[in-house]
Amino acid sequence: MSGADPLVCAGPPGPACRCAQKTPPAARAGQGVGRRRGRPPHIVALLLLALILPGCKHRKVAERQTVEEPTAASIPSMASTIDMGDAQATPQLVSGFYAIESNSWRWTMRQFSVDLRPPMGAASKGAALVLKLTLPEPVLQAHPSLTLSVSVNGNKLAPQTWSKAGSFVYQRDLPAAWMTGSSVRVDFELDKALPPSEKDARELGVVVSKVGLELR
Repeated sequence: MSGADPLVCAGPPGPACRCAQKTPPAARAGQGVGRRRGRPPHIVALLLLALILPGCKHRKVAERQTVEEPTAASIPSMASTIDMGDAQATPQLVSGFYAIESNSWRWTMRQFSVDLRPPMGAASKGAALVLKLTLPEPVLQAHPSLTLSVSVNGNKLAPQTWSKAGSFVYQRDLPAAWMTGSSVRVDFELDKALPPSEKDARELGVVVSKVGLELR
């Protein structure tokens, strides 16, 4: 065959003849120059992996830290005062409260409790506990009077007794020594309540619209 033929047979014609493409001299010369001037492909690939892998590891560590360690901004803060119409404050209503009614108040049971955050400065100045409530007429019709007892972190406060229906405010001053923690548990207890009935299966105490700690 002539030098222009693209294929060269290594043996006599036939099925056993193995053919290989003939590489032009110019291409062979170029390949030789590339091998002499550059790095082998597998060396280049290893270098690239060495540069990329550390970055991937750092990104994975950062992602794990973001999931496992939420920032303070992502955690809702506890309120010092709770409006009963605010559904977001529900987790602070520990026990004894029913669902929101008229977007502004809740019925309670005979016993009910809340968690409150001491207002800023209360650890040195003290605070006042304020409970805004209503005694409905049906409750006072069943009972001639109603007494509310309250304790803050187990410390008992002076009780309050009402003998007529209406809206009232229960307020007591709290010493600074009780305001040093991140939260305060307030437990309320009525001496009487309306028992469940055919008309309402709930135990009914009083209607509360707001409860909170205010700086003195």
